[in-house]
Amino acid sequence: MAEREVVVALITGPSREWAEECSRGLVEGGLAACVNRIGPVLSCFRWQGEIQQEEEWLLVVKTTGDRISQLETWLREHHPYQVFELVALPVSAGSGTYLDWVRSEVGT
Repeated sequence: MAEREVVVALITGPSREWAEECSRGLVEGGLAACVNRIGPVLSCFRWQGEIQQEEEWLLVVKTTGDRISQLETWLREHHPYQVFELVALPVSAGSGTYLDWVRSEVGT
């Protein structure tokens, strides 16, 4: 993943309150230009050998590839899950002015 490449990171968490705090913390900390909160969503997964189904909140985070490791470090300090979701997907195309804005907001 190229450093200044815009990426969309997906993160899930346990509650609306956590999603609001996380969104604000990521934007205030310069780790994200924008975070969309979607929820609740229903997640189905295997945990400790058992199929689980839980309500969660999905965060759609717009940032750059060079911020992902810092974002992961931030989540280790602020996420309540032992194993949290952080998946970064490269953005292959989009509005040039929007992508430039994302880069400028999370610039190093």
